[in-house]
Amino acid sequence: MRAGARQWAGLGLLALPTVLLGLDVTVLYLVAPSMARDLDPSGTQLLWIMDAYGFFIAGLLITMGTLGDRIGRRRLLMIGMVAFAAASVLAAFAPTAELLILARALLGVAGATLMPSTLSLISNMFPDARERAVAIGVWATMFALGMAAGPIVGGLLVDAFWWGAAFLLAVPIAVVVLVGARALLPEYADRTAGRLDLVSVGLSLASILPVIYAVKHLAVDGVSAQSVLFVVVGIVAGAAFVRRQRHLIDPLLDMSLFGSRAFTVALLVLLIGLVGVGGSMYLVTQYLQLVEGLTPFTAGLWMGPPALAMFAAAVGAPVLARRIRPGYLMGATLGLSLVGYGLLATAGLDDETAVAIGFAFIYLGLGAIAALGTDIVVGAAPASKSGSAASMSETVQELGIAVGVALLGSLTTAIYRNQVSVPEGLSPESAAALEDSLGAALAGDLPAGTVESARVAFTTGLNAAALVAGLAIAAATVLCLRMLRSVPRLGQDQGDKVNV
Repeated sequence: MRAGARQWAGLGLLALPTVLLGLDVTVLYLVAPSMARDLDPSGTQLLWIMDAYGFFIAGLLITMGTLGDRIGRRRLLMIGMVAFAAASVLAAFAPTAELLILARALLGVAGATLMPSTLSLISNMFPDARERAVAIGVWATMFALGMAAGPIVGGLLVDAFWWGAAFLLAVPIAVVVLVGARALLPEYADRTAGRLDLVSVGLSLASILPVIYAVKHLAVDGVSAQSVLFVVVGIVAGAAFVRRQRHLIDPLLDMSLFGSRAFTVALLVLLIGLVGVGGSMYLVTQYLQLVEGLTPFTAGLWMGPPALAMFAAAVGAPVLARRIRPGYLMGATLGLSLVGYGLLATAGLDDETAVAIGFAFIYLGLGAIAALGTDIVVGAAPASKSGSAASMSETVQELGIAVGVALLGSLTTAIYRNQVSVPEGLSPESAAALEDSLGAALAGDLPAGTVESARVAFTTGLNAAALVAGLAIAAATVLCLRMLRSVPRLGQDQGDKVNV
């Protein structure tokens, strides 16, 4: 059945929270220096401010996707919009770093209700395979556009007002979505589903959050008994979660979906790709401001060409996938993104042009895998499980962004601290600031030569992080070309998608 004007108008409405969710992933990348001057967070607190949003989304997406299948996807969307707007106001006026971390965590909880709701509603509104692929491509484009616009919008608002203004964009968007939802969006709920299994909810959180905490702990303090313990707890909880899902009549996550090779490999490619993009974007925006000394708005403008590259890939990939198999397209664009990681791995001081071009190649790969990978994942699931499939797609993408910031950001920080040298005669306070981070060093009253060496140390960390990310992306490229080559072109018989 072909979609009508109401469905396409509904897609336009769903684009608003989708853009907002992408925006909140990256808006702090250029707002962070201004926010840090006001709230004076420690290095660890700054990473938590950046990551709490993505981590709590990742931890709760599976739960919220399944909850939407049970109580209604439109209803969950509307509840989430109200909560998101309230948490955004709290974040905008947070007076301390601790309260901002809490607000970002609450935004993550609210965001976890929005992401699977928007994507699963699209699956219901567009049953035709070609139209659904185009609609998911638009959805992926809007999310990617929000991610790309985050630094630009953040830079513009922090220059014109203050860093908290970036969060207030959620309020008018929430009003528009709440007004239009009942008129344009259908309600869908799986009336045959049983109750939400709270034990599974607890196990899903216990399998994700401890591992994330351990990653941060390892980056800051190195290997310790505590970090190893948290990793073990996460692995044990994850194993218990999987075992419980296999024995429940109404599982939180239908494990049979992983019987599809295409479903599983597409998730893995999305995870690896978003780790590279998330970490690279965080480091590139820091490089443009801290190393090159650009204002937030000017640095945001440098992110404009990469945004256009991502937009072109996200829109064009579903169209090309009618003639070329998605696996080949995803592999080709990821292969092109390796050029970008190479440029970042060899960048030096005063190389903002090369860095921006490199990031454009990286974003090109993101646009294609976000659109086509998400369609593969959602298309593998029956309509009654589209919320669960959508939540898995978003879980790995959000987790990838957050882990990318944590891992590549922490690697850069570790190399920075190893490379930077403290000259004799510095006060203890200045020495501590220099050793903490480049941002802290620039905030202090340090000699010009010392600041220059700090910039070089940060750039060396960026080079190493880009090299590590590039190796991971090369592996993802091979996965696409070998493991997804049997996925049919869009518009072909989709029935074999589940078992290719």
